[in-house]
Amino acid sequence: MSMMSERVLMNEQGRIVIPAAYRRVLGLVGGDELVIRVENGSLRIQRIEDVVAEAQQIVSRYVADTRSLVDELIDERRKAAEAE
Repeated sequence: MSMMSERVLMNEQGRIVIPAAYRRVLGLVGGDELVIRVENGSLRIQRIEDVVAEAQQIVSRYVADTRSLVDELIDERRKAAEAE
């Protein structure tokens, strides 16, 4: 993606409008769930799907494909419930 820059105003309620060209490039549509965070002094905005995909990619480096962390968590929760 080429470097894009545009000046926008924040209203008194703290809201900004993401210009249409940026929404198009990022595939954003009304109602999308977004994650925002401050990173190196800048505001970063990502679709929740992209954040989840990044997290899955990080975890996949450390967990074998044959292993199901979800199944392990469910099993741990069941054992904890039985122990109560």
